[in-house]
Amino acid sequence: MTEPAQRALLPAGLRDILPPEAEFEAAVVERLMATFGAQGYERVKPPLVEFEDSLLAGSGAAMGPHTFRLMDPVSQRMMAVRADMTLQIARIATSRLRNAPRPLRLSYAGQVLRVKGDDLRPERQFGQVGVELIGTAAAAADAEAVLLAAAALAAVGVSGLSIDLSSPRLAPAVVAAHGASLGENKPLRDALDRKDAAEVSVLGGPAAAMLAALLRAAGPAASTLAALAKLALPPEAAAEARRVGEVVALIRGAAPELRLTIDPVENRNFEYHTGLCFTLFADRVRGMLGRGGRYVAGESHSPGRGEPATGFTLFTDSLLRALPAPAQRRRLYLPSGTPAATAAKWRGEGWATVAGLDPVADARAEARRLACSHVLTGDRPQAVE
Repeated sequence: MTEPAQRALLPAGLRDILPPEAEFEAAVVERLMATFGAQGYERVKPPLVEFEDSLLAGSGAAMGPHTFRLMDPVSQRMMAVRADMTLQIARIATSRLRNAPRPLRLSYAGQVLRVKGDDLRPERQFGQVGVELIGTAAAAADAEAVLLAAAALAAVGVSGLSIDLSSPRLAPAVVAAHGASLGENKPLRDALDRKDAAEVSVLGGPAAAMLAALLRAAGPAASTLAALAKLALPPEAAAEARRVGEVVALIRGAAPELRLTIDPVENRNFEYHTGLCFTLFADRVRGMLGRGGRYVAGESHSPGRGEPATGFTLFTDSLLRALPAPAQRRRLYLPSGTPAATAAKWRGEGWATVAGLDPVADARAEARRLACSHVLTGDRPQAVE
């Protein structure tokens, strides 16, 4: 391998995004942000790096294994590169915007970096776009988050959307009612995540029968809610199930065409969430498009004074896989000496203009070399091929 080629190598999980994908990604992000803004969400922009003891405090500790650290040469304190933006938005809401009226609606877009990828997302750097709705525990807020995610994805052209709802507190409440703790039983948690009914029956103890019933209940929202209603759930678990049903009813009332499923035991990727959560999928697209759910904002920085919140994050790498390839933009080659007013006229009509900087013998060949679809001949664009 030559030395220049060696210098061009990138670490595993990192890549350059080239034309036209980079421009397409930026356009998709701005369309998403416009959809959020139209529903009252105001954009904020947190820094890429924060002090480690702030970024990873409290609920943020769940992101610790995913986070790059570095030493700040100015303060001589450890800093951390964000691996997720949600907790940053919560920090802003409960510190810089603590006196803003509630409920507070914020949106964001930016890049995150993780120590390693996983099977579904090998990329270590990727874009996040999302919203947070802070300061209300209303079921209508949960429904608003789901509906806004669906509307934003529809606005950029995603089809075949499926939304999987879950309640990370439901299974733990069942286990707790039988005198145990799911949080302290990693093998049982892993078995539930794998949907391994045989292993759950072995590891579940007195709660095994009820956990098995929850596993069987997973499926389309209507059938899952009917199955949950027939179970003699302990009070806390029953309350979680009722909350899911209330949110589903609100979503159905506003968007009956949405495809909703419910997984009563799903807990993966919801490390710091405290209530109803959801994951977004699309037909024929590998991995999730995004996820969201309820959590406590600001608990990390003001223990005991956190605020109820919900929101969601979309992943731009997965999102682009769910969209048709971008149409090639019309590029018009302008021979050297073309007046600026002429160039402005064609840009005003939607063309991307590429100015020739030196006279050439064959303008058509030069346009082809510069990947232009048309060349200005006289006062009219002509196709290169």
